[in-house]
Amino acid sequence: MTATDELREDILAAAARSKAASRAIGLLTATQKNEILQTAARTLLNRADEILAANQEDIETARSKGTSDAMVDRLALDQARIEGIAGGLTQVAGLPDPVGEVLRGRTLGNGLKLRQIRVPLGVVGIVYEARPNVTVDAFGLALKSGNAVILRGSKSAARSNAALVAILRDVLTSCGAPADGVQLISSESHDTVTHLIQARGLVDVVIPRGGANLINAVVQNATVPTIETGTGNCHIYLHSAADLEMGIACMLNGKTRRCSVCNATETVLVDKGLGDDGLQAVLDALDGAGVTVHGDLPGLVPATDEDWGNEYLSMDIALKVVDGLEEAVDHINTWGSGHSESIITRDVTVAQQFTDCVDAAAVYVNTSTAFTDGEQFGMGAEMGISTQKLHARGPMALPELTSAKWVIWGTGQTRP
Repeated sequence: MTATDELREDILAAAARSKAASRAIGLLTATQKNEILQTAARTLLNRADEILAANQEDIETARSKGTSDAMVDRLALDQARIEGIAGGLTQVAGLPDPVGEVLRGRTLGNGLKLRQIRVPLGVVGIVYEARPNVTVDAFGLALKSGNAVILRGSKSAARSNAALVAILRDVLTSCGAPADGVQLISSESHDTVTHLIQARGLVDVVIPRGGANLINAVVQNATVPTIETGTGNCHIYLHSAADLEMGIACMLNGKTRRCSVCNATETVLVDKGLGDDGLQAVLDALDGAGVTVHGDLPGLVPATDEDWGNEYLSMDIALKVVDGLEEAVDHINTWGSGHSESIITRDVTVAQQFTDCVDAAAVYVNTSTAFTDGEQFGMGAEMGISTQKLHARGPMALPELTSAKWVIWGTGQTRP
């Protein structure tokens, strides 16, 4: 047996353990799941020193390899971020349990009673990059929705992820649940991704979370059903009827609050109707915030098609002057990634046209794109932002991690 064959067998064995664990996880009551989540939140805080020590090793390794500041920021944990991660588990524990929810039902003329109810997906595989908070978010959402989860994080966060999963497995065991409700597979070889996303019959769904290259590789090579989470080429359109001061504040919030996340604003569209003074005010604000502007105007970094479609994840932004709503919408629908788009305007009719015509998972009026986040939407931690159009779209939380089945009760009916 070759090394590749051995690795494949290891991943399939892990998936088989997850499949067995998923049957027990799927039968946990809401009270039991909430107890596990609350215990996990407390334990993460109590063992924060272990997590931070492992994370520091990952950060030092990343810096030694010349990793960008934006990517190091995605990787880094501190006490406040651990408290936020633990708080996310507590928030998920406080949400309604989706499992068993009756979606619809009726009684047929022959007396059969039909109900369609939410059920767990089973085994969820997550392939993700850098951010170790995803490890805990994925665990929390998977557990509350009755699923087992197999995690394949990035090599850059290997120590952080291992420390987190070890704690979560200890929590499951201490609460009488199978430790294999959460597993972390090796990030040393890219082949582990391939074997995970092709484990049909053992893994029920796979979710990629990361950059465009990762997402495309999973979507194109998976034989397991995939929920596509997309990159965030997010736009803000400053309409001619915008409150410019508010618009600039929303633009800067979307761009500079945390430029390394998928809901960061990557392109600003400035309506020609705002005039030269309005345009200059936008440029001055970006310059004052330390943002490098790419565009087709004199004095800017020259923009190419790559800029219009780019997710910078840095203190860069593309800027284009557009002649009205139609041109703005056309630009967004041409270059956007279907993630989050915003318009700033006092004109309610224009705002409604924008929300009707823009094709994205989240469309905003008079606010920042930075709110596209499961916790901000009141969903607790999120599994990612789905930009596809099947099953789940936008922040993926508990309902999106369930399927449905029909339960039919009869009294001896037979079909003629």
